Amino acid sequence: MARGKLRIYLGAAPGVGKTYAMLSEAHRRVERGTDCVVAFVEHHGRPRTEVMLHGLEEVPRRELEYRGAAFTEMDVDAVLARAPHVALVDELAHTNVPGSRNAKRWQDVEALLAAGVDVVSTVNIQHLESLGDVVESITGVRQQETVPDDFVRRADQIELVDMSPEALRRRMAHGNIYKPDKVDAALSNYFRPGNLTALRELALLWVADRVDAYLKQYRSEHRVSAIWGSRERIVVGLTGGPEGRTLIRRAARLAEKGAGGEVLAVYIARSDGLTAASPKELAVQRTLVEDLGGTFHHVVGDDIPAALLAFARGVNATQIVLGSSRRKAWQYVFGPGVGATVARESGSDLDVHIVTHDEVAKGRGLPVARGARLGRARIIWGWLVGVAGPALLAVLLNTVDLGLANDMLLFLAVTVAAALLGGLLPALASAAVGSLLLNYFYTPPLHRWTIADPKNIVAIVIFVGVGVSVASVVDLAARRTHQAARLRAESEILSYLAGSVLRGETSLEALLERVRETFGMESAALLERAEGRAPWTRAGHVGFGRPVERPEDADVDVPVGDRMALALTGRVLPAEDRRVLAAFAAQAVVVLDRRRLQEEADRARALAEGNRIRTALLAAVSHDLRTPLAGIKAAVSSLRSEDVAWSEEDRAELLEGIEEGADRLDHLVGNLLDMSRLQTGTVTPIIREIDLDEVVPMALGGVPDPSESVELDIPETLPMVAVDAGLLERSVANLVENAVKYGPGGEPVLVSASALSDRVEVRVVDRGPGVPDEAKERIFEPFQRYGDAPRGAGVGLGLAVARGFAEAMGGTLSAEDTPGGGLTMVLTVRAAGPRPECDPQGPAGPVRPDGSVRPAGPVRPDGPAPPDDPARPESPAHPARPGHTAQREHPPRPEHPAQPERHAPC
Repeated sequence: MARGKLRIYLGAAPGVGKTYAMLSEAHRRVERGTDCVVAFVEHHGRPRTEVMLHGLEEVPRRELEYRGAAFTEMDVDAVLARAPHVALVDELAHTNVPGSRNAKRWQDVEALLAAGVDVVSTVNIQHLESLGDVVESITGVRQQETVPDDFVRRADQIELVDMSPEALRRRMAHGNIYKPDKVDAALSNYFRPGNLTALRELALLWVADRVDAYLKQYRSEHRVSAIWGSRERIVVGLTGGPEGRTLIRRAARLAEKGAGGEVLAVYIARSDGLTAASPKELAVQRTLVEDLGGTFHHVVGDDIPAALLAFARGVNATQIVLGSSRRKAWQYVFGPGVGATVARESGSDLDVHIVTHDEVAKGRGLPVARGARLGRARIIWGWLVGVAGPALLAVLLNTVDLGLANDMLLFLAVTVAAALLGGLLPALASAAVGSLLLNYFYTPPLHRWTIADPKNIVAIVIFVGVGVSVASVVDLAARRTHQAARLRAESEILSYLAGSVLRGETSLEALLERVRETFGMESAALLERAEGRAPWTRAGHVGFGRPVERPEDADVDVPVGDRMALALTGRVLPAEDRRVLAAFAAQAVVVLDRRRLQEEADRARALAEGNRIRTALLAAVSHDLRTPLAGIKAAVSSLRSEDVAWSEEDRAELLEGIEEGADRLDHLVGNLLDMSRLQTGTVTPIIREIDLDEVVPMALGGVPDPSESVELDIPETLPMVAVDAGLLERSVANLVENAVKYGPGGEPVLVSASALSDRVEVRVVDRGPGVPDEAKERIFEPFQRYGDAPRGAGVGLGLAVARGFAEAMGGTLSAEDTPGGGLTMVLTVRAAGPRPECDPQGPAGPVRPDGSVRPAGPVRPDGPAPPDDPARPESPAHPARPGHTAQREHPPRPEHPAQPERHAPC
């Protein structure tokens, strides 16, 4: 089945008459007997458009429900079943309601075209996908409904429906577009004269480009080589010299005089690559052409006039702008020049403008062969052979007579040797000296600078010609070798750059250092600026020497776009080095962009982590904090109730519930505050030397019935530890509470300690279900509950706070498997240094900081603390109750002293 044809009516803004023109076309086709139906046309309440629908067959629409509302969309299946010859589909960029056959209406149109149905549709210029940013900058409105440019460009016919901004605003004011209540807002916002004028220009230019593409396609298909002056296209021939800027500006003024004029600047380089213009000057001219609205082109060709004319005819140019020749008068012996050749061969369809400039007749700067490519030693030997060789040969030949022919061959051999060693210039010198010696000593009349036999003149001329030819071949070979070596070095450098891209290296400083080392420069800097004439800033800098603030201050600068430049100091680089330098500059910009994208990704991850923590915090507040609050409020309300006579036991039980709920709230809020301080980096531990038996028993105050649920094993011989007492107490408390919570009932949690070199380990051992290896690190993350822990079991901060406090004190916290089943938390802290002036070990045990002696044997958590021991104060907020262990006091915050400084007496 043949594909259907698509015709699109394109408008600059709503209301220009696209739908009206489409319906008029439908009536004309129906009158001619064409089977034409209305697949979907929306008249938007416009009376004149609604009238145009009369007399046309409409395919019933499909009704869809979305979010409780009813919508109608084009029924593609119904249109396909109807199989008309032509279908009218309005609003090509429309987004269909979810549940439709396709997401976009242009996809529905594609289905109709594939089925062989011709489609007539409408679209506004602001809905083209490539123009979204431009339209937003003009109108301030981002178009959400777009259609791909490629789909519109593939239309068989595009007809522009045009209307002046003034006429469109009059239609709006008369109520022919929007309802009266929306007219004033539309006129003062989207339908401002400036907006409409800009959108109209966009539509006209887009259609003109489309027409130009049609013309190029037609000329290519029909092989039309003659120039059709439908549009002024001006080609500027550039040589890379400073006069190029003058030529570009002159061409731009010529283009302004014609309707829709276009400037195309072209630089033609030879295919051998041995001569090249200044890349810096070409970059400046490229920027100038683009600023003036033209385009820059780089063409390779050995015959410059032929390549320039071929390019001009290929782009259907009407004029060529060239500069006056820079050659001096004597240089015209090499030929008439590019300008004269192009003017002679342009024919009648191309106008050639020869523009004068400041560089006229100053020399065209023909490339000169540089013997430095051969090496300094070879050049020296070449000059010695070329100058001294003929003289020595003449002395030798004066002693023997070999004949003129043999003498010339020997002198030619010396000239060839000079050419092989030193290149062109030593060979020319050898040929000149040899010819003079041949004339003076061996050509009759002898010892005179004259030649009697004309045949000898021919022989000497051939001698000089052969010498020069051989020298030229040697010089060309040397240049080719030099070029091959440079290309090999360039390929290695480019291979390094490509490898750095594949490896994802993002160190800008390393790349700049590689640039500096490769080219032997003092410093390298990547400069950037916001836009326009904003000041330059350094995005990266390496090396030494004076700092570079602007590209103009550098010895070498390579622009990258309009806002970036690579600047180097140290020496001026030749033109051939700038090609590789341009690749380095482009890679530096890529590395900078990648680094900034990585920074943005890191910030996004940090924000996402913050959002996750905030979400978990809200969940904790919504359940874990509200549950004890609800219990406290219920108990208080019961106690205040005057309708019930509570017994003393009931009142005690309610008060106990209130106290337990308050303790739970205090514990949860304390963990939340501690976690926030850890994440903001405000924890500053105060390190003291203390005994573990002073802190560990205090950490058991929040454990219910610690005498049965926890067993302590703190050896007497343990050294003192350098920790913050408050942070250590909170860490151990959280570990013990976690172990008790997940341990099996009836099996006590073991808290033991041991010394290892300069460290002390505190182990909290339980016999619970344990944790698999892959989850051992995850349980230390904030707001983590392992397994199926119930919501009321806490907010999942205990282990995270414990590890954070341990690391703040310079310690570590890790999880291990308990032999036989269970989980062991290993808290490692630093041991304090020894005291050289006293013996801390007494007859019964280590000396306490207050002077008392610690009894030997294991310490049980229910053992009473000495009355004068400040390590076990009763909480003033929660005094001990009969039958309950005294509640531990929350440790002081790290910003306050955790414990008074105490030392064992000496």
